[in-house]
Amino acid sequence: MKKLCLIILIFGLFLNHVKAAEDLTPTAKSAILIDFATGEVLYEKNADERLAPASMTKIGSMLLIMEAIDSGKLSLDDEVTISEEAASMGGSQIFLEAGEVYKVHDLLKGIAIASGNDAVVALAEKVAGSQGEFVDRMNERFKELGASNTNFVNAHGLDAEEHYSTARDMATIARELLKHEKILEYTSIYEEYLEKNDGTKTWLVNTNKLVRFYDGVDGLKTGFTESAGYCLTATAKKDNFRLISVVMGEDSSENRSSDTVKLLNYGFNTYKINTIKTTDEILGKVRVEGGKVNQAEIVLLNDATELLKNTADVSNYEFNLKVKTIKAPVKKGDIVGTAEIIDNNGNIIDEVDVTVKEDIKKATLLDYLIRNITIFSKGKDILKQ
Repeated sequence: MKKLCLIILIFGLFLNHVKAAEDLTPTAKSAILIDFATGEVLYEKNADERLAPASMTKIGSMLLIMEAIDSGKLSLDDEVTISEEAASMGGSQIFLEAGEVYKVHDLLKGIAIASGNDAVVALAEKVAGSQGEFVDRMNERFKELGASNTNFVNAHGLDAEEHYSTARDMATIARELLKHEKILEYTSIYEEYLEKNDGTKTWLVNTNKLVRFYDGVDGLKTGFTESAGYCLTATAKKDNFRLISVVMGEDSSENRSSDTVKLLNYGFNTYKINTIKTTDEILGKVRVEGGKVNQAEIVLLNDATELLKNTADVSNYEFNLKVKTIKAPVKKGDIVGTAEIIDNNGNIIDEVDVTVKEDIKKATLLDYLIRNITIFSKGKDILKQ
């Protein structure tokens, strides 16, 4: 009898836990919460259900724009002439007119803050030549990221057949966008003015109110259409811990915000990030072939982190460097090998990429000459002893 009571008690606690998890997003059709650093899922609800993403589509658009900027193909100071197509966009807009000229920087603000459909089409055309080509590139990029349940037919998110995504895919795309940290300088702005070509100003107000009202939220993108309902992909950071949440198909903007707050509170109150080793810490030295220096200091490509429950103890780890030699030239950021992360029990818990601490140029003939003279001089000194 006692065993039966114990089983009933445990089962009851399990049901309460499941119910508590479900209650995190009671009004959302679909939702997810992930850790940015590891990508680990902390909560999900119908996360693979295909739904209309509305203006959360612009997360994908901003990803391609930021990749173009960071690769040097596009500059924030480049000028963009507004086309008839961009100017004629409906829905949310910043009221651009055909023939006007704006810098990429200003149009990016129009997308990130005010969700301007006209602004995103203008930048899509700047990046790819046409909105259609830009969308094709987006869908290809999503496949590379593993966002297999996403298909976009436009760059802005107005309802259209075969335009869909999922909470899981939106979190995946948002995580990739956040690797371009510059975007947060735009998505974290609550309000700003855009100076128009005629000297007037348009007031831009962030559609994501949590940027102002939730400590740590610095992005990312809201969405609303009659088909999609109210949606929000949000991100917040406290200390070294960043979360990404997605809610889709909410019935009001208030519930969209309140469910997002519940997700973020749950994540920050339940978990923590332990930084095992940073990119500033040297793992070891490796021989360099044909370089201006003979040895390179090796560091992690990205900080090594682990996700823990708030009550968990932090462990100590060792690193086994798996790099033999490096051939010059090589730049910081180039992957030159890996390092195994080993726990206290000798188990490999992860294998991460490593790079050089500083750029190493290829040696010139003069470098070899100086090096040989130095070696010869040291040899003569040894013979004299």
